[in-house]
Amino acid sequence: MLRAVYVLSGLLYLPVGVLLMFLPTDWAAMLGVQPLWLPRVAGAVLSAWGVQLLFGAVGAERASRIGLALANLLVAATILPAALRATDAPVRLSLLILGGYVLILGLLAVGLRRPRRGLYD
Repeated sequence: MLRAVYVLSGLLYLPVGVLLMFLPTDWAAMLGVQPLWLPRVAGAVLSAWGVQLLFGAVGAERASRIGLALANLLVAATILPAALRATDAPVRLSLLILGGYVLILGLLAVGLRRPRRGLYD
């Protein structure tokens, strides 16, 4: 189950990061992002995080479950207040869905128990 959380998180962050890296200038102006390098750098960081999560899914037992949970919960804590302040209904709904998805993945990563291993495993 933990492997599924890693894969779902990676499949979320990778496309969002790529979208931000190649954000068209008219979309940036519509969102109010003034320096265009800011979403490009944020997109590169999110893309790298998504790739790391997808590779971490291969060895999910060894990967840091707490790091995944904290990162997802921090992203949710950033998205949800922005969604509540949004005035446009479709933007608000999409941000609430995205924030809820990341929040659920973060809580799943916290709540999942690691399988018990033997003394010498």
